[in-house]
Amino acid sequence: MGDPKGFLTTARQDWPRRPVEERVRDWDEVYVPGALLPIISRQADRCMDCGIPFCHEACPLGNLIPEWNDLVSREDWRAASDRLHATNNFPEFTGRLCPAPCEAGCVLAINQPAVTIKNVEVAIADRAWSEGFAPPSPPDRLSGRTVAVIGSGPTGLAAAQQLTRAGHTVAVYEKDDRLGGLMRYGIPEFKMEKHHLERRVEQMRAEGTKFRTSTAVGRDVGAAELRARYDAVVLAVGATAWRELPLPGRELAGVQQAMEYLPLANRVCQGDLDASPMSAAGKHVVIVGGGDTGADCLGTAVREGAASVTQLDIYAQPGEARDEDSDPWPTYPKVYRLSAAHEEARDLESAPAADADARLFAASTLRFTGDADGHVRELHLVEVDAERRPLPGSGRTLPADLVLLALGFSGPDREDGLVEQLGLALDPRGTIARDADFATNVPGVFAAGDAARGQSLIVWAIAEGRAVAAAVDRRLTGSTRLPAPIGPYDRPMTV
Repeated sequence: MGDPKGFLTTARQDWPRRPVEERVRDWDEVYVPGALLPIISRQADRCMDCGIPFCHEACPLGNLIPEWNDLVSREDWRAASDRLHATNNFPEFTGRLCPAPCEAGCVLAINQPAVTIKNVEVAIADRAWSEGFAPPSPPDRLSGRTVAVIGSGPTGLAAAQQLTRAGHTVAVYEKDDRLGGLMRYGIPEFKMEKHHLERRVEQMRAEGTKFRTSTAVGRDVGAAELRARYDAVVLAVGATAWRELPLPGRELAGVQQAMEYLPLANRVCQGDLDASPMSAAGKHVVIVGGGDTGADCLGTAVREGAASVTQLDIYAQPGEARDEDSDPWPTYPKVYRLSAAHEEARDLESAPAADADARLFAASTLRFTGDADGHVRELHLVEVDAERRPLPGSGRTLPADLVLLALGFSGPDREDGLVEQLGLALDPRGTIARDADFATNVPGVFAAGDAARGQSLIVWAIAEGRAVAAAVDRRLTGSTRLPAPIGPYDRPMTV
């Protein structure tokens, strides 16, 4: 380790965010540009180089965290980049978007603030790009085998990059007009500016990966036809079938799914639209769902100029500290977290009725009511106990001109016909069934990411992409040197 006493002498210091009043007027990333590098070497010094680094176990990618922390503390950025990229194809994505289960598993977190692992990771990734430490890595020779990857989210891109570097000819099919999946049209610009995605895609093009956008497999090209054309097919289509809320008034105009709303705001940032037709400007907005997608809607609505915006979470407000009985170290704890979007809503007082920041906790939606024109105007809710039972006399009404449903996703979208055309077997959850080698019931077809695992984190998505690439390479060539960080049945640490 760089400083054996660093964890004793140096306090945790996070990458500072720009002032709220400044950042809500634009769509740029929320952090102060250039403010991370002056502090990050000393933050890396806090890593204790544990004999058993539980941060490894907490991260499905198996990132070599103590190693690159030590290298950063010594300011050996090239070596740190090599160690980081050895286990993670896209650290600039995870360093911005991952909720950092590695920090929950940090040994220091037993009784102190964890090492700023996520900040160190993104500092290495950004330095690697600025210093040219991440050049394209095309294969020395081609295998003569072809692979189609359907879906260009983190799983699909990771699988494609690994397989291309192994020498296979890979084509990625994406139904949208641009690459990236939910990273493109689901994640707001203020969480990750899209030039990070464009830069990595260009690296992959230079390595030899082919991309086919605006091509929905099952609709624009037959799934069976594609299967016949390639030696292997990897399904990385994500879990985009959103969960519904079948309540009275759901049919009213203005009650929308989060993933109907967020892509339009992203298209404004991409220059496709002058303004979103679903903009929150001047509207009372209520977001149903307490997760990250709901927070993304919150930050977007604030930037669009909502009159008010409130987020409903059916769970009770968690405490500030880990509950050692229900969430013991090193599991990922359910604690009160203040995202950038929640900080903005709190400081701007965007939700006068909220319990904390913009959130109403232990709140369950009952129904929606609207005006004579059939547009939503009110959301009726009730407080619930830990078993989600309504509390008598706790009903209340919120003004609502726009209601956004952010309730998660249940499995792959069935509308394109991909599942039916291939005859894929599904498991009881509605996700694609697969065996221990990521193979589906259809010979030569593999499934990875949220489409098979179910809704998960970006680090699990990338780990799935790397693991399925190893399985495909083994099937095509008889052996593989590609790493497989996880198996299809691995799950996050729980009690």
